[in-house]
Amino acid sequence: MMKLRGLVSSFSGFFRRRSLKRGPRIAALGGGTGLPVLLRGLKKYTSNITAIVTVADDGGSSGRLRGEFGILPPGDIRNCLVALAETETLMEKLFHYRFGQGEGLAGHSLGNLLITALADITGDFQTAIKEASHVLKVRGQVLPSTLDQVTLNAELTNGTHVFGESKVSQVDTPLKRVFLTPSFCKVVPEAVAAIRQADLILLGPGSLFTSVLPNLLVPGITTAINQSRAVKCYICNIMTQPGETTNFKASDHLSAIYNHAGIDCIDYILVNNKRIAQVNLEKYAREGARPVVVDERALQKMGVRVLRRDLLDEQELVRHDAQKLASTVLSIANTG
Repeated sequence: MMKLRGLVSSFSGFFRRRSLKRGPRIAALGGGTGLPVLLRGLKKYTSNITAIVTVADDGGSSGRLRGEFGILPPGDIRNCLVALAETETLMEKLFHYRFGQGEGLAGHSLGNLLITALADITGDFQTAIKEASHVLKVRGQVLPSTLDQVTLNAELTNGTHVFGESKVSQVDTPLKRVFLTPSFCKVVPEAVAAIRQADLILLGPGSLFTSVLPNLLVPGITTAINQSRAVKCYICNIMTQPGETTNFKASDHLSAIYNHAGIDCIDYILVNNKRIAQVNLEKYAREGARPVVVDERALQKMGVRVLRRDLLDEQELVRHDAQKLASTVLSIANTG
């Protein structure tokens, strides 16, 4: 009986993997905490996923490792790897484990340290990501948008310049624009190939100026998006972000993408239409955040189709629900 169960399980796994390989080819661009939520849902429908991740982070554990070892910041990469892992395993918990004490260790994620060690052993950051992917049995692939050491900077509406992603995310003056230095960083060729081969290109969810736009500022990324025949969708944040997108409407998010990256056209913008609990609205209001207003008429004038869906996962935080989000974007891929 045990052998029979094992055989059934083996066949079931085989057909499951075969089905996932037939899924749509998706290129998802972003970083931070937003992109992993999307990936966690998508991996149940397709294994043809490429996560293209920003490497401009300079804060926390990633920033410390970047400064001490000259490595690209591994934190956002780590989060995406774990999100795409085939199953929940002890190894995933290890990758997320964060040291609470210890001289030089406190605040570091073990996954960040492992990626740093792999990069040192292999001599190449991208190879380190691939080796970590094998350990976690990742469905799809995770790629940095560039392998160059880039810094995210911002010009504020008052003319002030801010240097470094961690400082940009903390501004309390509206952002006029963000830019990378060096501006002529080299795009990862595999990222361009994934965009060109994709059936569906997804931007977001995540911090507009510090997670989504840094990828689009890498020369070659936007060109590949504009040349692609894939369906293109921007997943709009549910809440505004104090400093970064204070008082931003949905059209303001899209305008920032168009103005910064020179993208010709987004086919869809996906927005949440589920009512948020009053207690959470009040909590976020105290922090200076509110639900993003969906100005549908302005969006339609920009040539984008507005999709209103229940995308809400309202536990401790107001964020996207991985399954609701994935099933919605898959429906776009199937009908696009």
